[in-house]
Amino acid sequence: METIRGWVLKKREHGNIIFIDLRNRDGVTQCVIRRENVSNEDWSKAEELTQESSIILRGGWRLEDRAPRGREFVVNGIEIVHLAETPYPLGKKEHSPETLMEKRHLAVRGQRYQAIFRVRSEILRASREYFINNGYVEVSPPIIVTTACEGGATLFKIDYFDIPAYLTQSSQLYLEIMIFTYEKVWCLAPSFRAEKSRTRRHLAEFWHLEAEAAWMNLDELMKLEEELVSHICRSVAEKCQYELKLLNRNPEELLEIEPPFKRISYEEAIMELKREGVNIEIGDEIGGDEEYILTKKHNKPIFLVGYPLKYKPFYVKELKDKSGMGATVDLLAPEGYGEMATGGEREDNIEKLIERIRGEGFDPENYDWYIDLRRYGSVPHAGFGMGIDRLTWWICKLDHIRDATPFPRLYRTGKMI
Repeated sequence: METIRGWVLKKREHGNIIFIDLRNRDGVTQCVIRRENVSNEDWSKAEELTQESSIILRGGWRLEDRAPRGREFVVNGIEIVHLAETPYPLGKKEHSPETLMEKRHLAVRGQRYQAIFRVRSEILRASREYFINNGYVEVSPPIIVTTACEGGATLFKIDYFDIPAYLTQSSQLYLEIMIFTYEKVWCLAPSFRAEKSRTRRHLAEFWHLEAEAAWMNLDELMKLEEELVSHICRSVAEKCQYELKLLNRNPEELLEIEPPFKRISYEEAIMELKREGVNIEIGDEIGGDEEYILTKKHNKPIFLVGYPLKYKPFYVKELKDKSGMGATVDLLAPEGYGEMATGGEREDNIEKLIERIRGEGFDPENYDWYIDLRRYGSVPHAGFGMGIDRLTWWICKLDHIRDATPFPRLYRTGKMI
């Protein structure tokens, strides 16, 4: 005899048979209670069960093609751990996004969310596996910082023992410190952007997968990114087939995400957008709407190579053969999802770096520790940052990025747990 534990997702009564969909860490299990197989007391318990009651069931398994995962649990004993109150606040099938945000502490129990977060967990596991297998050292950068990385307009300012400080926008500058120790480093940490944006792709707090490597150029960086994303997609396709199908993502689509990824220059992207009827010119910014147009017809990620330096942070290196263009690369997810990673070569010339810092309106003295990296043993190097939430959003084919993380932080979300 075996024992399983969990929570009642659904209960269906058919005369002398009661079906229970039991939710636990393994997903949803169909459990069958026949009146002749249990005592009168246990039958009464089964009749009494409410949605989200926690229970312990005893019995055994049998094959059943119509059940989730092809088998069901035949019950001959029931223990009620807690009889949940009724009605359950999320008992109906459909709920508005506002309700699901307000009741997030309950919504995350849902089968769809369980599938999303199982995929997200595998994305994180596979990411760590890739970096370990390729000789990268994981480091732990700070969350509270005193300098801006992406620009002052999107900083969350805090009071740090009466000293002005900020929540980090990126761990990149600290990873650059660590390449002089380990050469190849990576981290997974939250980043914060105070963007007053209410789009389906923006979070104020997001999980940031970042890597930096000494001696690396732009081509090598793109090779790193496409190998990483391909490894993640393959791992998810192999280990999360049930969850992907529940989310209407065919695992075979992810198995096709293999290097090399298509590369298009900034200028080629502008020309393609113009052919699509977009009012845009060389020198203009490419935003979310334009990324949707560029990627909607693709089924594999694409690289957008090069970008006007005026739109990029002070640390971005200028392309040798293109004045005013940064040695950058954005990795765009296919199917209209757009940017999920951005990176490039870092400026390793001290004079040019100081000039760029001043050009951004920052005081070089506040970045003296960063400039020191160019004083003592400066080397060519490159790196990237990838939003785990954006990657999950695309892989799971979600409509809104808020569903890619258990507890989303959005601009003006209202009630927040």
